[in-house]
Amino acid sequence: MLYRTAGQFKTSYKSDQALFPIKQDAFLLGIIGLFVLAIFPLTASEFAFQTMLIPVMIYALAALGLNILTGYAGQLSLGTGAFMGVGAYACYKMVTLMPWMNPLVAILLSGVFSAGVGVLFGIPSLRIKGFYLAIATLAAQFFLVWLFEKWAWLYNYNASGAIQVPNLTVFGGYVTGPQADSIVQYYVVLGIVALMTMLCINLTRGNLGRTWKATRDMDIAAELIGINLMKSKLTAFAISSYIVGVAGALYVFMWKGAAEPNLFDIPLSFQVLFIAIIGGLGSVLGNYLGAILIVGLPVVLNLVPATLGLAISSAMVEHLNIMIVGSLIVFFLIVEPHGLNQLWRLIREKLIIWPFPH
Repeated sequence: MLYRTAGQFKTSYKSDQALFPIKQDAFLLGIIGLFVLAIFPLTASEFAFQTMLIPVMIYALAALGLNILTGYAGQLSLGTGAFMGVGAYACYKMVTLMPWMNPLVAILLSGVFSAGVGVLFGIPSLRIKGFYLAIATLAAQFFLVWLFEKWAWLYNYNASGAIQVPNLTVFGGYVTGPQADSIVQYYVVLGIVALMTMLCINLTRGNLGRTWKATRDMDIAAELIGINLMKSKLTAFAISSYIVGVAGALYVFMWKGAAEPNLFDIPLSFQVLFIAIIGGLGSVLGNYLGAILIVGLPVVLNLVPATLGLAISSAMVEHLNIMIVGSLIVFFLIVEPHGLNQLWRLIREKLIIWPFPH
């Protein structure tokens, strides 16, 4: 009865196509917004910020970028980690070459460089697809990580080969570096992630999103009805890489604080891919659900045994995490290929008609 939609009439096409046509959805989003904007920041500890709240949003944004490319446009990619690295290194070079630049502007501009690299490596998608395209993006992954390691100019010729995030301020307060407060970084990440999410929602609901879906479902038929496949595929690579690049800049500047080239290696690409698969390809909400599960699972595996007084080594926790994540991927691929987002959709449909049978 709480989710009953009876009486919610739509009298125009605009109201029917609203972002939240059902009042309960808007109310639920308002509750989530209250928790995210006020309750979590005021009650969370430093541990919660650094292990759950900030990384969940950053990983969700990276998975959202991959989902634009793979879930909506149907182009496989295994180079997400490297494109995140492009964004991180681009942001680092901008704030070191131009110290006067606002760090938030640098983070948003870093995605432009990642988009350019993404389009460059997306050109093979015009001729190849599927497994062969995945191999091409995997080659981009290895090449870019090698470039991060060998091109000393990228890390300002640091002897350690790592980039160290400097202390940067906005309106007199530190937002990056060792002196930055986790609450400030949390709100910065929240604002950028919310902006990117709204951008993706509007893109996927519009003409460009329908073009991507047509290309994904059957590119030959899409071309026959007049869709420009080159424009469709390359815009998907550009927008996806832009979002992933911004996520990479946040990953280093708002969470890690420092980075070496191997941080952006193939395990990061697979971790983002797992989040997209478990959350649900072709969805926006699924990226957040998948990120909560993937990021929160190791935290739970560490805290529960300690709470129960059980002594489990960190190596065992890591092995358990890998086994559980692998099992979940196999489960969702077999039982529910559309992931956690589809489970929520089914629950929502049940709530709408409850207590009547389906």
